[in-house]
Amino acid sequence: MASGKLLFLLVLLCAWSKSRIPFASCSITNDIRSECLKVPASEFAGSLRDTIGAVQQVASILSQFATAFGDFHLSNAISDCLDLLDFTADELNWSLSASQNPEGKDNSTGKLSSDLRTWLSAALVNQDTCSDGFEGTNSIVKGLVTTGLNQVTSLVQGLLTQVQPNTDHHGPNGEIPSWVKAEDRKLLQAGGVNVDAVVAQDGTGNFTNVTDAVLAAPDESMTRYVIYIKGGTYKENVEIKKKKWNLMMIGDGMDATIISGSRNFVDGWTTFRSATFAVSGRGFIARDLTFENTAGPEKHQAVALRSDSDLSVFYRCQIRGYQDTLYAHAMRQFYRDCKISGTVDFIFGDATVVFQNCQILAKKGLPNQKNSVTAQGRKDPNEPTGISIQFCNITADADLLPFVNSTSTYLGRPWKLYSRTVIMQSFLSNAIRPEGWLEWNADFALSTLSYGEYINYGPGAGLESRVKWPGYRVFNESTQVQNYTVAQFIEGDLWLPTTGVKYTAGLGA
Repeated sequence: MASGKLLFLLVLLCAWSKSRIPFASCSITNDIRSECLKVPASEFAGSLRDTIGAVQQVASILSQFATAFGDFHLSNAISDCLDLLDFTADELNWSLSASQNPEGKDNSTGKLSSDLRTWLSAALVNQDTCSDGFEGTNSIVKGLVTTGLNQVTSLVQGLLTQVQPNTDHHGPNGEIPSWVKAEDRKLLQAGGVNVDAVVAQDGTGNFTNVTDAVLAAPDESMTRYVIYIKGGTYKENVEIKKKKWNLMMIGDGMDATIISGSRNFVDGWTTFRSATFAVSGRGFIARDLTFENTAGPEKHQAVALRSDSDLSVFYRCQIRGYQDTLYAHAMRQFYRDCKISGTVDFIFGDATVVFQNCQILAKKGLPNQKNSVTAQGRKDPNEPTGISIQFCNITADADLLPFVNSTSTYLGRPWKLYSRTVIMQSFLSNAIRPEGWLEWNADFALSTLSYGEYINYGPGAGLESRVKWPGYRVFNESTQVQNYTVAQFIEGDLWLPTTGVKYTAGLGA
């Protein structure tokens, strides 16, 4: 029965993909949105509607197979794909709305070019994540799904080429967007804040677990909703879905309030779904919490925290695991004064993300296993995404210290073709190999990646023996790295001030 459905779906998808219309060529116009778009707004809107229709068609066909198989891993992959296609549809709809009403702030930075490129990049990475989830499952299903996903990917890539790169990093009239609330500024600056819900295991709060508190929060709130989680270890997998906007979670400290899980790839979970804590609702803030995955190195991919939340902040948080600890999946994200630990690719994804004043700790993994701090997933040169690490301390965790000489640790490796990572003004310990960076597979992406270092220091920061890849650079001038600062890379001056989180906008200490 399942094989018959598969054949039918394959024929349908193939026929559909052949009927799609290619994009028209881009041209500069006198349209009022020409500063942000390379084509007339009407043409851009038409392309968006075509792409949304394509996403809906793939999702509609795929949904027929959501319960067609008894394979746990395959069912998870299909479920992930449906959620990711739903994300894509939302991101495309946001782009459509913003391009038609460029003056509307709509819970974003108010910078049309930056917002469009962020959302379209997120829509692009969703398809890759969906495909990755089918690794190790029925090859027929994976091939079937890939047919539709590739078409959506092609359409989204076309949309990205129609948006001008953002060169102006100031808000409209120099003002902070109107959707942010001034009172949010106080939330991270004071110890005591007004909270909307309390989670406590001993029953002294409104809820005894985090999930119930999240479910009770309002949908699409334009005001901050604060959940205080009292000290304790909460063994649950928490998911903040896309409609839960502007949530803030405060704990009693990264060593006191811990959200803990152990989902992993070996036990049948996709990497995407293995996250102990996953947040998709935009405008999320976390303070004084730990997110951990206790699966251990032998279980391979096991995510502690996954974020798809645009304009999200993680302040004084600990994220700990082994392989794939922190999945900065998509959107604009900021991490300040955090502690992040792991082994293989333990900071990865395709977000536009800055880490500032963080401790980044490599751990001891499996025998003969190589550690890589980052694995950035940019697949298209038009994406604004990448990993920027500034004023951080990259060193060995306590369990790795006795084995630093026998366990190789690298700053990163190129997960996708246009992988982009910059390490600047950071301390690199002797845990970092002299080569600095590790290849993914032979010469894959070595000429297309964009890796760089700027004024790092410490025993692991020597540049004499660094890799000689075409895509690797040593930056010597401040002008070469300004684009990777908080103010420019994630438009931080437009939204971080209202959160109250500490940050350095540029290169100053």
